[in-house]
Amino acid sequence: MTLSLTLPVAGGALAPYALRGSAPVRPPAGVKFNRIAYSAAHVVADPLAAIDPWLQSAVDWDATIGYRRHLWSLGLGVAEAMDTAQRGMGLDWPTSLELIRRSLDAAKDVPGALVASGCGTDHLNIDEVRSVDDVIRGYEEQMEAIEALGGKLIVMASRALARVANSPADYERVYDRILRQAKQPVVLHWLGDMFDPALAGYWGTKDVDAAMATALGIIAAHPDKVDGIKISLLDKDKEIAMRRRLPPSVRMYTGDDFNYAELIAGDGHGSEKTHGQSDALLGIFDAIAPAASAALGELAQGKVEKFHAILGPTVPLSRHIFAAPTRFYKTGVVFMAWLNGHQSHFTMVGGQQSTRSLQHFAELFRLADAANLLEQPELAVRRMKTLLALHGVEG
Repeated sequence: MTLSLTLPVAGGALAPYALRGSAPVRPPAGVKFNRIAYSAAHVVADPLAAIDPWLQSAVDWDATIGYRRHLWSLGLGVAEAMDTAQRGMGLDWPTSLELIRRSLDAAKDVPGALVASGCGTDHLNIDEVRSVDDVIRGYEEQMEAIEALGGKLIVMASRALARVANSPADYERVYDRILRQAKQPVVLHWLGDMFDPALAGYWGTKDVDAAMATALGIIAAHPDKVDGIKISLLDKDKEIAMRRRLPPSVRMYTGDDFNYAELIAGDGHGSEKTHGQSDALLGIFDAIAPAASAALGELAQGKVEKFHAILGPTVPLSRHIFAAPTRFYKTGVVFMAWLNGHQSHFTMVGGQQSTRSLQHFAELFRLADAANLLEQPELAVRRMKTLLALHGVEG
């Protein structure tokens, strides 16, 4: 029996929609990759907590860690306490550190589980940050706390640094201090201003090529302290250009949620393997985890056509989830987790479930179906109908 429901369409009208997707692809048990693949993971809010949602965060720890176990079971690593977890958009530093602690503890029970954790300066009162030294101290505080737990660092882009830095030299000074102190190689993090407007002009300039040169110079000065760099500029040509200029030991972790399939597949350019392909650190992998795992498994076997056949249909969904204002993409990620039964509610830290329209969710539902990403179609339809009814749409 065909499942159907009524969905909004362009112009505000309603139209019947019949599901047409097939069963989601499932990776084989013990799937192996030839890329390192981190999923930036979302947090599950506690909808029953007696808090002011815009001002305080309450996390359902069991459901949140349960989702990380799901990602590890698919062979994916977890990029913890990143922007996908609403870092800086509802999730404060004390809660982030508790999240990191719980994830690292849970990972001990999963052989081979990868965890890298976001280290930033978001605990600082940005209005009180006066100098680059204040930023350095902020990074050092979080570094010390995460490394004390045994955690690997993702050195997140800093709003405070973007605000007080006067030149590329200020960035060089900060990162030199941080990298010298790191106990193990870190992942650097370049988040474009489409993800966070407060990061405009990162690396000391709004000229992307000049910014890239500064970041490459920092990496070249500390190649033994940099595992890789994640860039999220939604510009595949910029990523490829930077990838080809990295030291041979430094990986490019694609953060391009528009073009990830072709960037991961790679172009084979250059004498160094790392110059011709990207690894992954992606928010969209949270929403498409089984497909991402299955596709990466096929790629590892040299089956490039099957890799693209699985991952290609997910790209339109990702481009929709990450559509402008891109910083609200977390809402689509959590919506997918709810549709697929990975959490019992569609409530987010900071009340962020309100950042997208019903039209947006309707199109997301259609694209998820087209990409064969609805893991439990009957449940997904019931939950979509619940959301529709909440907005006055019955049927």
